[in-house]
Amino acid sequence: MTPGAYTPSGEWRRSPGGGTVGERRWSLEEHIVVDAAPADVHRMVADLRNMGRWSPECRRVWVPRPPARPGSRFVGLNRRGPFIWFTVGRIKVLRAPEASDGSGEFTFDVGVFGLPIARWGYRCEAEGAGTRVTETWQDLRTGRGSRLTELLGTVFAGTSPQRRIEVNRAGMRTTLARLAAGWDRSRA
Repeated sequence: MTPGAYTPSGEWRRSPGGGTVGERRWSLEEHIVVDAAPADVHRMVADLRNMGRWSPECRRVWVPRPPARPGSRFVGLNRRGPFIWFTVGRIKVLRAPEASDGSGEFTFDVGVFGLPIARWGYRCEAEGAGTRVTETWQDLRTGRGSRLTELLGTVFAGTSPQRRIEVNRAGMRTTLARLAAGWDRSRA
C-alpha cells in the first residue's frame, strides 16, 4: 500500500516508518434537541434557503424549480475563510414526520463536475415535548474520480480528506446550535 492510501473500511495507512497511523472516518452524526414539534422543525430544515443562515460553510442555496422535492436539484455557494466554491445538490429523501412515529427525514447528495462528494441528511424525531434533530454526513468520494474530488476539496475548500471530519463536526455543531437558537428567536 502506498503512503497515504486508504482502505475501503476508511482506515488511513502509512508505510512502515512513514509517520503516524491515522484513521479516515467516512460518516458522522451530531444531534440537538429543539423545543418544537417534529413537523415544524422538519419544515425549517427542508427549506434549503435556511442553510445559508445556519451553516458556517454554506452561504446560499438556489433551487431553480421550487418547491424542493425528491429529485430536485439545487446549487450551493460555500465559503470558509478565503476559500469559495460551488456544489450541485440533489434531494434524495424528503419525508415529513408522520403521526405514527413522529419522525421525518431530509437527505441530499452534493457533488462537483458530476462527481459525488457527500451525502447530507437530517432526521427529525419526537423526543419528549420537542424534537431530536440529527444531522448526518457521509463521504462519497470513493471509486472513480475520488482522487480528483479530494484534490478539489483541498484546493477549493482548503480541507484535506484527513481534516474533513473535524471540520464537518465543528460545522454540524454550529449548524444545529444556530437552528435551535433560530427556532427560539422565532417564537419570542
